[in-house]
Amino acid sequence: MEVYSNENEQVDALRRFFADNGKALAIGVVVGIAALGGWRYWSSQQDNAGKAVSAQYQQLTSVMQADKPESLEAVASFASENSNTYGALAALDLAKQYVETSQLDKAIALLQKGLSDTKDANLQAVINLRLARIQLQQKQADAALTTLDNVKGDGWSAIVADIRGEALLSKGDKQGARDAWSKGAGSQASPALKQMLQMKIDNLS
Repeated sequence: MEVYSNENEQVDALRRFFADNGKALAIGVVVGIAALGGWRYWSSQQDNAGKAVSAQYQQLTSVMQADKPESLEAVASFASENSNTYGALAALDLAKQYVETSQLDKAIALLQKGLSDTKDANLQAVINLRLARIQLQQKQADAALTTLDNVKGDGWSAIVADIRGEALLSKGDKQGARDAWSKGAGSQASPALKQMLQMKIDNLS
């Protein structure tokens, strides 16, 4: 569906960005580098390390399959050992596999770790959206609503409205669901997503 397509496209764009900008992500802020030569050496080392982590992430996730436990274990180890954006991306990828095999608790634990591993607002938004969906699957509507409050950025408003409406409806709050979906339908969402939200509104009648 459109709402899932939007999230997946965003994740793919983030992957491409981090693959192309490993140096900028790896270097960060450095305090106490007194000599230019020392800085250049450190920068070079971090650049190489960033590229190596990026390559390892891409290699592991490209062969990850639910019917090959060893490939899942390799990605899990990578996510555990890398408290950075690549680790967060790996956690996001692996969580998807766990959801597809109904291992929701494992998926939630991975997504929560991923949130603590990245400072990228868009990636955090995607992770929170996935986390809210799983919480809703587990009949934890209040937890899902709290998670949605952490999603920042107008670009996510329609998707947030979609999940918020589902959470409110599961609590028996039809008017709250209607208000959420109406807000999403009135946002700058794609025509397909607006149509889907309008259908949900119509089905409440």
